[in-house]
Amino acid sequence: MYSSAPQTSVPQTTQPIRVMLVDDQRLVRGGLSMLVNSQPDLQVVMEADDGLAAIDVFDRMVSEGQAPQVILMDVRMPHCDGLEAARRILERDGEREVSEDERVRIIMLTTFDIDEYVYSAVRAGASGFLLKDTPPEQLLEAIRTVHRGDAVIAPSATRRLLEHMIPVLDSPAPVVPTAPAAESVPAIPPAAGSELPKATFIPAEHASFEPVQDYPHRELIEQLSPREFEVLGLIARGLSNAEITRELVLSEATVKTHVSHVLAKLGARDRVQAVIMAYEAGIAH
Repeated sequence: MYSSAPQTSVPQTTQPIRVMLVDDQRLVRGGLSMLVNSQPDLQVVMEADDGLAAIDVFDRMVSEGQAPQVILMDVRMPHCDGLEAARRILERDGEREVSEDERVRIIMLTTFDIDEYVYSAVRAGASGFLLKDTPPEQLLEAIRTVHRGDAVIAPSATRRLLEHMIPVLDSPAPVVPTAPAAESVPAIPPAAGSELPKATFIPAEHASFEPVQDYPHRELIEQLSPREFEVLGLIARGLSNAEITRELVLSEATVKTHVSHVLAKLGARDRVQAVIMAYEAGIAH
């Protein structure tokens, strides 16, 4: 249950971020609504009490031109669980011709810190996964973060999410980009806490792919320019845009453009999805 939080100092936008709440417990929805509406830049525009209702409400709001921009979705609900509802809603959203600011982002909320929920949420396209005991201030900031196009995962879930990728990396089937021994970068162990995993990255000019084999997402990854490939590797190492700016000695606007191109070419909704694809392809480990 969330209590009211003090108003956070945030830049006032023309219109508040439209938030939809989906949870089968009215008391939980009430607490979330009070919390979200306590902020001048956030507004609850609709609620639903199960996954099927959420899909119907989303379709109706789209037809009215008022689709939510962020959805807080419970995982376990009757009739249709949050994971399936998220998948269907994101499929519908992908068919809309709208700007990135109007794309719906979904944060999955759950009481249960279960591995399968985390991985399934990311696979479904969710931009965030948080526990219901997340501090109010962090939940509010998570809404703003995913609206910007970034992703948020509960610190306790981040490392275990990566452990799902280890069997993929150990499989002999995917082809991993190779580089001359002198140019190899030592592997960096996964970072603790909420950071995305650190990864070994091979600079694009040294990367090579064996044509006789295949690896996941090959066609998509081969669309990346050498610079975009390099940016993908830095994203997989968990670097923020500001850190990538310093690493590559580029302007922040240029880095944002590269990141946007990487996500668009990979068909990834956010950085977490891009990291998963990089790990599956063997680019980062």
